[in-house]
Amino acid sequence: MDFQAGILRDGSPMESLEKQLICPICLEMFSKPVVILPCQHNLCRKCANDVFQAANPYWQSRSSVISGGRFRCPSCRHEVLLDRHGVYGLQRNLLVENIIDIYKQECSSRPLKKGEHPMCKEHEDERINIYCITCEVPTCSMCKVFGAHKDCEVAPLDTIFQGQKTELNNCISMLVAGNDRIQTIISQLEDSCRNTEENSEAAKRELCARFDALAALLEEKKSELLQRITHEQGDKTGFVQGLIGQYKEQLEKSSRLVETAIQAMEETGGASFLMNAKQLIKTIVEASKGGRLEKIEHGFESMDAFSVSLDHLAEAVRALDFDPGEEDEEYFDGEEEEVEE
Repeated sequence: MDFQAGILRDGSPMESLEKQLICPICLEMFSKPVVILPCQHNLCRKCANDVFQAANPYWQSRSSVISGGRFRCPSCRHEVLLDRHGVYGLQRNLLVENIIDIYKQECSSRPLKKGEHPMCKEHEDERINIYCITCEVPTCSMCKVFGAHKDCEVAPLDTIFQGQKTELNNCISMLVAGNDRIQTIISQLEDSCRNTEENSEAAKRELCARFDALAALLEEKKSELLQRITHEQGDKTGFVQGLIGQYKEQLEKSSRLVETAIQAMEETGGASFLMNAKQLIKTIVEASKGGRLEKIEHGFESMDAFSVSLDHLAEAVRALDFDPGEEDEEYFDGEEEEVEE
């Protein structure tokens, strides 16, 4: 108990403790936290239920005929398997709940230190306690009565603070959901690249088997067609790798923006928060409305067009070529339409 009290009396450990008690979903202090086994990360029960319902849309309640479900931990992406009780089957973290109770009691008893609240630049003895809706800036009561904002419409600082903090929280949720979608697309693109390589290797083996039967007369033609398959493989994998790079770049930018927004959410002062919140929200909204990247259509990785029939006379061997590959051109022609969709 003496060690715990020593920590709570120190301002810096209090801030560190508060960061450890923040839910990664709602960015608020834990409410009825649960332990997500086996990764041991914590979530609010409601947040865990929201994530679970989003991952299992057909799971209705504990009385449902569906026997269970699964979702991924938002902190480490570890897959969590649940039984028929769903989120209510997870163990509550009583230790974390006790720590939160102690923390709240300590915070409620701490006096507000001088200088913790921003002061008005025009009236040095006046605290910033209202928000000018007309000018969209925090200000003080004296500015409203006698100063530059006397003709402006104002509102209580806490009202605007809570409203914009809620808006920023929604923006963060939107970015997190977008990042999950981007990660899914990246995984699909990587699978497509791998399948393209596997199908290319299968086409090469088939082509080699056919040409080996025709011996030396077909060696030159075999090399030529192998090069064309390799070139096609390079074109397709290069295109997909380029898309992967673009999606990873977008994911990195979005992740950095999430980190910035989360840091802003950790700001406890209403005035300090509002000085940057509006521009940050605008940046997030603009990023979420950014142009969508290209995708590949189904069957892009197929190499079926590179098959030949060798049931021809020897005199026709030198004229052999792959079957016309108009389908390959359609892959790229259809990409712009899919992007617009």
